[in-house]
Amino acid sequence: MKLLLTGGAGYIGSVVASQLLDAGHDVVVLDDLSTGHRDAVPEAAQFVQADVADAGDVLDASFDAVLHFAAKSLVAESVADPQLYWWNNVVGTLRLLDAMAKAGVNRMVFSSTAATYGEPEVTPLTETAPAVPINPYGQSKLAVDHLLAGTAQAHGLAAISLRYFNVGGAVGPHGERHEPETHLIPNVLAVPAGRREAVDVFGTDFPTRDGTAVRDYLHVEDLGRAHLLALEATGSSSGHRIYNLGTGTGYTVREVIAAVRRVTGHDVPTRERERRAGDPPVLVASAERIATELGWRAEHDLDRIVSDAWRFATRTGDHA
Repeated sequence: MKLLLTGGAGYIGSVVASQLLDAGHDVVVLDDLSTGHRDAVPEAAQFVQADVADAGDVLDASFDAVLHFAAKSLVAESVADPQLYWWNNVVGTLRLLDAMAKAGVNRMVFSSTAATYGEPEVTPLTETAPAVPINPYGQSKLAVDHLLAGTAQAHGLAAISLRYFNVGGAVGPHGERHEPETHLIPNVLAVPAGRREAVDVFGTDFPTRDGTAVRDYLHVEDLGRAHLLALEATGSSSGHRIYNLGTGTGYTVREVIAAVRRVTGHDVPTRERERRAGDPPVLVASAERIATELGWRAEHDLDRIVSDAWRFATRTGDHA
């Protein structure tokens, strides 16, 4: 198939682009490089530097489907500048859907987020949980889910939204290079890399197995496989489907730090801090629906996530 990947120069998008090429597809990456990296785009992919809102300049009837990764995704930034998130994530997607309609392209896989659920009262999260996002980032992604559902009903779009929490690890030359870095695993790895003295642990009195917050972590390779399976599934019928991606159990902050110590052989000093406002004790997702319907399950454990992330960090020279 000929595929357009919006945001394909980013961390997750570049991994999926590589996986799609390995599967024999023709890949065109569209990215404005505001947060992505040109050297992350696989050599075999065609690259177009453009905003997602200008996808109409690229899309034509030769394309079979779109995988949509382009989005602003920092929670704090979304609170400080909500208009940016509505313009990019919602209006940009609306323009993309318009371009798809004009080109006659009616298949999409959307990289959504479990932030659409807000602060759930019950975990593991299933797709039937109330979607009550608590920040403009989650709100904008939920708005896109509603947009896809309405477009699917009205115009026969076949769309799948994938909702997940934290992603880690690396695949070959594709790994995390965020600025600023807000994710736990690369920030913990920054200690053995010599770029941080210690890791702040926010809250040690949660009602969890070791007192620290539990979060879901997926290997980016597993996440990419889910996108490929979802792409295949869009060819079977129209409509909008939502799938959560997760482990169903998750890992505590202390378990992540312990994994970094095991993998790197370095000590990782910690500093205990007060809980942050609004931090739930546990955020994990159930993947039973996608396991049943598409046959996907996470295959890589926490040590594999950390070891691949560490290998990427040392390979790229981030390790001091």
